[in-house]
Amino acid sequence: MSQSNTHPRGFASDNYAGVHPDVLAKMAEVNVGHVVSYGDDPYTAETVERFRALLGEQVEVFFVFNGTGANVTALQSLLRPWQNVICSQNSHINWDECGAPERFLGSKLWDVPTPDGKLTPTMIRDAYIGRGDVHHVQPKVVSITQSTELGTLYSIDEVKAIADTTHELDMHLHMDGARISNAAVSLGVEIRETTADAGVDVLSFGGTKNGLMGGEAVVYFRPELAENTPFIRKQGMQLSSKMRFISVQFLALFENDLWRHNAAHANAMAQRLHEAVVGIPGVTITQKVQANGVFAVLPQQAIAKLQEAYPFYAWDEARSEVRWMCSWDTTEDDIDAFARLVAEVVPASL
Repeated sequence: MSQSNTHPRGFASDNYAGVHPDVLAKMAEVNVGHVVSYGDDPYTAETVERFRALLGEQVEVFFVFNGTGANVTALQSLLRPWQNVICSQNSHINWDECGAPERFLGSKLWDVPTPDGKLTPTMIRDAYIGRGDVHHVQPKVVSITQSTELGTLYSIDEVKAIADTTHELDMHLHMDGARISNAAVSLGVEIRETTADAGVDVLSFGGTKNGLMGGEAVVYFRPELAENTPFIRKQGMQLSSKMRFISVQFLALFENDLWRHNAAHANAMAQRLHEAVVGIPGVTITQKVQANGVFAVLPQQAIAKLQEAYPFYAWDEARSEVRWMCSWDTTEDDIDAFARLVAEVVPASL
């Protein structure tokens, strides 16, 4: 049996995708001889400089193993245990990190219901309560996700408005950018425009979902906020001894705009899927398709039948809502074959 048939591409997660060949090649390229460990190597230094060229000469960059590690490391550098993080109820830090932020930070997540996964200045002001009251956790950080867990996007103006509100209230703005490349491509802007230039203080810069083997970066646009991060990263078990194998993955991602090409392809496949299924009886699209995910409500009995052929997640079982994610390696044939199956199975389940 061929490898493609043994492990078919599905729509469960962009984490299911393999590693881009250029990333593997870059890792093999530095797998020669001995270099200094724990990030004091020339390859990591070069990658940091590439980050600065992309995001601003003042940025401080810390490489970590995974997205949860990036978020926890970033947030721990911004607040104390008696302070809180205002975030969307749908955010990854609140919903999909097994309580890691609260467990390791000792700080409360103040989760706000958001129908499209997006916070607004009004929501933030409404959640800004108890400041100065010893009986209440103290609001200190706002965390937004770009693109959101529901596949929606903040416009640059929306990020700026949130940043202005956050800073006016003497708080810090963290952005979970696990899919920041998809967001920037969809918005038609450089990554810097929707992060540093929009007023973000700290960014969790995602790579794993965009073709890396495994690696994320915590990027500080205000270097003074990174004073304790070297110690936080080490104590949090996110400091790699063979750092070059994490950092050079980003080097590959930045060469020839691979980050842009991978994200653009994943986004285009999501649009193709949306266009192919939107008119099928029994399929109701629930969110704007703005990045690389499609959310839809289907008849309950259709979900199990489709999952027999393709892996994907039931996002909200009570609503029969599913999530279909596209990746850097999703093909047009993958989309067309899946859409044909949806057109066969869903109407028959009504």
